[in-house]
Amino acid sequence: MHRDTLTQILELARWAPSGDNTQPWRFEVVDESRIRVHGFDTRDHVLYDYDGHASHIAHGALLETIRIASTRFGLAATWTIVSTVGDRQPIYEVALSHDATLVQDPLCAGIESRAVQRRPMKTTELTNDQRQSLIDAAGKDFSVQMFESASERWKVARILWDSAGIRLTCPEAYPVHRAIIEWRAQFSKDRIPEEAVGVDPATARLMQWVLQSWPRVRFFNRYLLGTVAPRIQLDLLPGLYCAAHLLIRPHGPLTVLSDWVQLGVAVQRVWLTATHLGLHLQPEMTPVIFRWYARAGRRFSAEPQLHERALNLSYRLEGIANVMPADAIGFLARVGTSKTPRSRSIRHDLAQLMEQTNPQSGL
Repeated sequence: MHRDTLTQILELARWAPSGDNTQPWRFEVVDESRIRVHGFDTRDHVLYDYDGHASHIAHGALLETIRIASTRFGLAATWTIVSTVGDRQPIYEVALSHDATLVQDPLCAGIESRAVQRRPMKTTELTNDQRQSLIDAAGKDFSVQMFESASERWKVARILWDSAGIRLTCPEAYPVHRAIIEWRAQFSKDRIPEEAVGVDPATARLMQWVLQSWPRVRFFNRYLLGTVAPRIQLDLLPGLYCAAHLLIRPHGPLTVLSDWVQLGVAVQRVWLTATHLGLHLQPEMTPVIFRWYARAGRRFSAEPQLHERALNLSYRLEGIANVMPADAIGFLARVGTSKTPRSRSIRHDLAQLMEQTNPQSGL
């Protein structure tokens, strides 16, 4: 096969989702039938990348996107983990081969159009076909729970409200919040553009000013109800206004790198299936991430009460999902019908994502 074909595959694959548009990967074309993905994570400076697992999920989403994109060119793609230096900088090798019987995966059409919808959606109920397609998309090693009734959506919205209260008052999360938004932007290659955040312009201007320093954030939170407006707009209302919340759960524990990568494969298939069905999706991962910390007995903040609040959040999430504390929870999101977002995160140009770029630079 020609190297131009591999370039076209990577041009599609780079649209895979990653937390806050971090794009924790770099590409290397080894030869005409092999691509290496040099993964990295952001655990050392991003609170939400618990032990690098959010990045590992993104790696899986990328690898599945490569597989799907390859079918456009009649190529079958299989991947293996070839790194021997641990999970901080894993290397994945993708082997490509011609397959005359292969047809283009129908999910390929949604790779570039898939986007996050952070604003309220319609509460129109999912059809039976839509519901079953989302459940089937996760694959045999995962189950998908749906929370669709008004009562269930209210319970999840309350969890999101309380989770937002933790994240917005956590000093360790502040550097992430300060860095991830590209203000006054409709598109962003390496962050979330302001127009896609999901708040009105007045709240955005206030957020931009407040986020300039942690003392300013703490003052507003303590004396001026500074978390109320963003929590209403970013968590409570979106939590209520959607067709359903969906929870992806692995059938077994998430213990080794490949488990988290396979979770990412499932996440991307569910997300692209939603896009294929004319639906939009928004990840709702902070309650899940705080549960990872709480159930591991890991204190994520110097503020001790935040750990206790995360434990309480975990109990409530487990109650809704009917799971035990030791059971694995992988991915939470809301889904529904809405207009296509006019603002979104885009991606670095492919040239910037090739292996010669230093992954630690964050470029």
